[in-house]
This record gives sequence, C-alpha cells and structure tokens, in this order.
Amino acid sequence: MSVASPLQLYIHIPYCVHKCHYCDFNSHERSEPAWEDYQQALIAELKQWAASPMFAGRKLQTIFIGGGTPSLAPPSLIKTILDAASLYCGIDDDAEISMEANPGTADAENFRAYKLAGVNRLSIGVQSFDSTELRWLERIHGSDDAVKAYHIARQAGFTNINLDLMYGLPKQSLSEWLCSLHKAIDLGPEHLSCYQLTVEPHTKLASRHAQSPYVLPNDELALNMFYETRQQLSDASYQAYEISNFSKANLKCRHNDGYWLYHDYIGIGAGAAGKWDHSDQGISRYSNIRTPERYIKTVMQQSHAMNSEESLNCEQAAAEAFWIGLRRTKGINRPAFKQRFGIDAWQQFSKKLQTWQAHDQLIVIDDSIHLSNEGIALADEIAASVL
Repeated sequence: MSVASPLQLYIHIPYCVHKCHYCDFNSHERSEPAWEDYQQALIAELKQWAASPMFAGRKLQTIFIGGGTPSLAPPSLIKTILDAASLYCGIDDDAEISMEANPGTADAENFRAYKLAGVNRLSIGVQSFDSTELRWLERIHGSDDAVKAYHIARQAGFTNINLDLMYGLPKQSLSEWLCSLHKAIDLGPEHLSCYQLTVEPHTKLASRHAQSPYVLPNDELALNMFYETRQQLSDASYQAYEISNFSKANLKCRHNDGYWLYHDYIGIGAGAAGKWDHSDQGISRYSNIRTPERYIKTVMQQSHAMNSEESLNCEQAAAEAFWIGLRRTKGINRPAFKQRFGIDAWQQFSKKLQTWQAHDQLIVIDDSIHLSNEGIALADEIAASVL
C-alpha cells in the first residue's frame, strides 16, 4: 500500500477478582497482582515495538485497555503506560482511548483518575440487569452495582460510555432479555454491545454444559432475540454499525471498527496480539505468552514476549479481511479493498458467494458488498465461505 493504515494500540490487563465460567479471554485470578512488575514489562514491550520498522513514526489513532479487569489497575499504571505511549509512539489529538471496567470494581476516585490520565471512553461490563442471571454468569456485581457504576462514570466526566450486555442465557425468555435491554437504553449510554452467549471451548461453562447441558434458547428464540434487539435499539436511535454493536450517531467504537477494517495494531501485555501490513500486501501478526508471570519474565529478558508468529500472503490476507469486514453494516468498501489488495473483492470471491447473493442475503453494488437484513443472522456462515 502507498499509505499505511491507521495504527492502534491494545493494552491487556490480565488480572481478575474472579474468572467467570463463560469467559474465554486471557484472565487470571490473582489476590495480589504484581502491578509494578507488570507496568515495567508493558513499557519495555511498547518501547521495543514502537521502535520497530513497521510501527516507527506512526502516531496512535486509538488505544484500547482490555482484560481481564482493567479497572482493578492502579490509576498510576494507566497514566504511566499512556504517557509511555505518547512518548514512544505519539497519540493523535483526537484519539479514542477506551478502557474496560467491571461494575464490581467501580470506584469514583479511580474513575476520575483514569479520566485525568487520558481515558476518554469507558466500556462497562454489565452483561445483565437481572440478579438471578448475574449470579448464573458468576459476575461479582449486582444489578444496582451496574447502575451505580454507570452514574459514577458520568460523575467522573465520561461522556462516551459503552455497556456490554449478553442474551441467550439458560431459560431466558425474550421479555426477560428485553427488560435488561430497556434498562440499559433508559440509562442513555452512547454505545451498546449486545452479544449472544456462546459456550466457548475450554471454558468452565463448556465443561459443565457437556456434563449436564443447560437449557439454552432454541434457534427460533435466539433469532427473535437478535432481530428484536436490533429493532428496539433502532427505535431508540442506536445505529447498528456491526452485528453486535450499536451507537448513537458518530459514536461507534473506532478501535474495534479498526479491527474490522483490518488496520494495523500493536498489542502489549500477557496474551495480547499485534498485526501489520506488508509491502507485498500480505500481513504478519503475533500473539504473546498468556501467563502474566511468564510474560513479565520474558519481556524483561528480551523486550518482547511473543508466543507465536505467522504471516499471510496477499490472497490469504484478502480472504481474512473480507471475512472480518463483512461483519460491518457497511460491509466491504470495494474501492478501498482494491487499493489495499490490488484485487476486486467480488471478482475474487464471487464463485464462493453467488448462492448467498442469489438468495438476497448478500448485496453487491458498485461500491460495496454487504449483508442484507436476512443475511445478517447468517453472517458467520456467509463470511466463512470465503476462507
């Protein structure tokens, strides 16, 4: 490419008070996290990547601090790592800087300190406003805690807040799900992420479900939940810009949208991943050691903690970019795709996608390829057909 894609930074905080049974993220229960050592390792890793040929001289457009439970971290750690990002990479004046927070660890003083450190967008992991559902999910907060955390964030000065919600829980009815959704809408966040519960392999939930299956919503109910969610949020002026993500006008999560647009990103922290484009239109990426203690030790020895690396050629990268990008409501921008990969997306993948187009589940026009309203529910199946 003649112009490098926007650069993003992901910072992983792996520590949790309790790892929920459905969680497949890299999170680790530690009664006394090694915050100082972890901070030192994050800075050492960031310094190494910032000086590398593929990232040097490129300012950060977005930063996302995820976990784990980032809101467990001392505000001094958040400030120090953001200051390091500014020093080693540079941060755009209008950069979006997001941070995840658990309602069970919401603290007014800390929230104000995170805001002062430079965080300007907060993502609160509510999941449900029903106490019974929260207990089943093994969340450490209650419904009242979620509402309190939201108001604490507002009082701390956050004007861009996301709430994470989950539907499709065992024995959950459509009305029960909509009750939680409406409570979230009534709070008035700028953004909502609504995900269907997935039984991920290698989680405690998967093991329990295999031994004694939970009564999960059937396909018809799950589909009703999906489409009703989109309708209710549309009625409340939330725009669906991705399958599970909705925002008020011009307030989508730019960082996550960058992933779906196949932008470059540096990932630092235990289990974090990074990716960059090649001049030959392929890509390279890496993922880090997942255990915090091993991550810290390795970074302090060699300035990085890569656990795996891989490269994709142009054809492989184009298929992956198409697969990811089709999740966006706007789908694939054909001119941008051709500029990036040197090939027209429809010419490249039409043979694999003609059936979906013939059934009006995939819309192909001059400038874009995107899913129809009927195709959205089949997004994973349609997108996977190009791989």
